[in-house]
Amino acid sequence: MNAQDGAKKADASRAATLIVNNKQMQMPVRSGTIGPDVVDVAKLYRDTGCFTYDPGFTSTANCSSKITYIDGEQGVLLYRGYPIEQLAQNSSMIETCYLLLNGELPSKADLDTFRTTITHHTMVHEQMTSFYSGFRRDAHPMAVMCGVVGAMAAFYHDSTNIHDPMHRKIASHRLIAKMPTIAAMAYKYSIGQPFIYPRNDLDYASNFLQMCFAVPCEPYVVNPIIARALDRIMILHADHEQNASTSTVRLAGSSGANPFACIAAGIASLWGPSHGGANEAVLNMLNEIGTVDKVPEFVKRVKDKNDNVLLMGFGHRVYKNYDPRAKIMQQTCHEILDLLGIKNEPLLKIAMELERIALHDEYFIEKKLYPNVDFYSGIVLRAIGFPVSMFTPLFAVSRTVGWIAQWKEMIEDPEQKIGRPRQLYIGPAQRDYVATTKR
Repeated sequence: MNAQDGAKKADASRAATLIVNNKQMQMPVRSGTIGPDVVDVAKLYRDTGCFTYDPGFTSTANCSSKITYIDGEQGVLLYRGYPIEQLAQNSSMIETCYLLLNGELPSKADLDTFRTTITHHTMVHEQMTSFYSGFRRDAHPMAVMCGVVGAMAAFYHDSTNIHDPMHRKIASHRLIAKMPTIAAMAYKYSIGQPFIYPRNDLDYASNFLQMCFAVPCEPYVVNPIIARALDRIMILHADHEQNASTSTVRLAGSSGANPFACIAAGIASLWGPSHGGANEAVLNMLNEIGTVDKVPEFVKRVKDKNDNVLLMGFGHRVYKNYDPRAKIMQQTCHEILDLLGIKNEPLLKIAMELERIALHDEYFIEKKLYPNVDFYSGIVLRAIGFPVSMFTPLFAVSRTVGWIAQWKEMIEDPEQKIGRPRQLYIGPAQRDYVATTKR
């Protein structure tokens, strides 16, 4: 019996007892490989006529999964059992993609085959380029990506049958391969430069950099240190369990929607400032602070309960310890700043001072407001040369493989049903219609 089968079966030796309206019922307790047990309430409504009430689903598991594990108290993040620190240090984005999709690290032969497959799927249908001219020049790249990714279903009919394993595989490869191209084209369109086609001789991150920053009139050489930093950022963002955008992809997919529509839904959810837009919000916050000498006043306002100032890039919904991804990004951030020699850039100086205070101030330490991955990734991306508007699209590029792995797992899970959350209705009780003349 494998780990997931064990997780899905109830522990016969334990059960949770619930008394509702003087009626007692036993609910099975399920155990995962690691992590908290769960109380199975699937039959609660049938047996008691009651639902559970859990705004934001913060105490509800909507699926079982083999893909990603998070321990927020201990600051642990595992992809298929492998610590994120080890993957960021030793793996590559392409290898991580293979791991998330297939469950195991590839052999050299399998990795070479997978890399070749992804590389040769990076071009988009030429007719898709005409979509971009239909958007306003100042359209946010995320708005463009939502539209273009959703439209992929109109071009790639041979990979939309979700019940065909080969269709699912081809769609997975196409999305992972083409998302960087789509994002880079959105960026180029926003700045009025010609589209740059992908190059098969470059790795995943390097190819994305050249599609974003190369121009036809001169050669562009990718800095390998910057490419490695971007590759690391992609690994850190590749998946993060049942977050808002991943849950959106799963919910959309539960209806039988094609994979391109599901990923477009995930992109839309990711766009929110509380999710994928957080690193963009960090840079906006730094701009609002303005200068280094104003950092102490900003920190003072953060501590003031009566002040509505927003502190972005600190703390995390799940992690109550230091975000393990932030530790890696902190190192990467300082490496890039040293490489580019731009530590004296005003906005980055503000960020470094805010970081210094946060790591030593008792208020931040007591409330566990550590800098998170969004704080550092925004600084790194700005240093590399990406405008703020491209932060979230790059997040979408990175998270695509996680969305696809979760979608694929959901499709293949016999326990999954169409998503249909319940509600606590607090509106008017039934009442009769009153004619307009009598109101």
